[in-house]
Amino acid sequence: MAKQDYYELLGVEKGASADELKKAYRKKAMQYHPDRNQGDKDAEHKFKEVSEAYDVLKDDQKRAAYDRFGHAAFENGGGRGGPGAGGGGFNFDFGGSGGFADIFDEMFGEFMGGRRGGGGSAGRGQDLRYNLEIGLEEAFKGTQTTVRVPTSVQCDSCNGSGAASGTQPITCPTCQGHGKVRAQQGFFTIERTCPGCHGAGKVIKDPCKSCGGAGRLRKEKTLQVNIPAGVEDGTRIRLAGEGEAGLRGAPAGDLYIFLAIQPHPIFQRDGANIHCRVPIPMTTAALGGAVEVPTIDGTRTKVTVPPGTQSGHQFRIKGKGMSVLRSPQRGDMYIQAVVETPVNLTKRQQELLREFESGGKEGSNPQSEGFFAKVKELWSDLKD
Repeated sequence: MAKQDYYELLGVEKGASADELKKAYRKKAMQYHPDRNQGDKDAEHKFKEVSEAYDVLKDDQKRAAYDRFGHAAFENGGGRGGPGAGGGGFNFDFGGSGGFADIFDEMFGEFMGGRRGGGGSAGRGQDLRYNLEIGLEEAFKGTQTTVRVPTSVQCDSCNGSGAASGTQPITCPTCQGHGKVRAQQGFFTIERTCPGCHGAGKVIKDPCKSCGGAGRLRKEKTLQVNIPAGVEDGTRIRLAGEGEAGLRGAPAGDLYIFLAIQPHPIFQRDGANIHCRVPIPMTTAALGGAVEVPTIDGTRTKVTVPPGTQSGHQFRIKGKGMSVLRSPQRGDMYIQAVVETPVNLTKRQQELLREFESGGKEGSNPQSEGFFAKVKELWSDLKD
């Protein structure tokens, strides 16, 4: 059965941007995710197809190869003719062990973050991701926290070499220590990872009993992480060399801490600014006065409320917002007044309010008076 076109799978045009591809993939992945379609084999198959399509199209180099050669670009044994193939043109055979993926890696590997072959990056440990939640106050002042990361660490018994105590890895006889082997295929010289040492350049005759020759062991690592003041939700902190240990002494990967800031019960953050809704008694809003409000730094500040303050009015307090990352500055704090209507009134309070209402003069309630004046004008226009 022929494979469906990757663009059709994702439901995008051939010239779709990276953002459009990502948006389409997330929509399809959510639709067909196995967790949402338990026991549905068709949905599971569709999810794999969508993931495969996005994996190719999100990469500029792979996408260019796909646009030119189609699915044959990534299938071993799938030959594809050039212009005029079968009619006197060139017909490059990409089959066999040196498939198109190897040629593609040969041409573009260095631009895509390193080749699959040997060299200094052979066996490099995987980068790791750790999601860390912190409170808004911690984001404001910065903090130091401890994280425990399940990972692979260097084996102490062999110091990461993978060889048993008293022995050393020997030079690979297949590639003579280069980590790569070359083979001529048509017009191309194909360079691939050595199958004997998997790119390491050395082989182990007597493997370490503790790690089985891998040079690393699974273990939980405890690390101290410094969170600077002013970090925002989604901030990424890189800890170089704290990822997974490399194979047989190869460099370790990196650890990336992704920060998520928990919602606060009082404050809402907007960049470096802080917003806070503060209830104000009706009498204070009408007559004027002052209220004390909390701030993110743990102190209190007094806000003067002028007479006639309405709900929604904002008061700006300079320099009482969030810390700014790598700066001594702070944002501002915005207080939004929410005029509170009293409840559970006593009989005497109700009588006083009625007296207040009956004794009011025109212009005491400008917003309601203006609103109903417009309504009256509208009705008059409709009658005419």
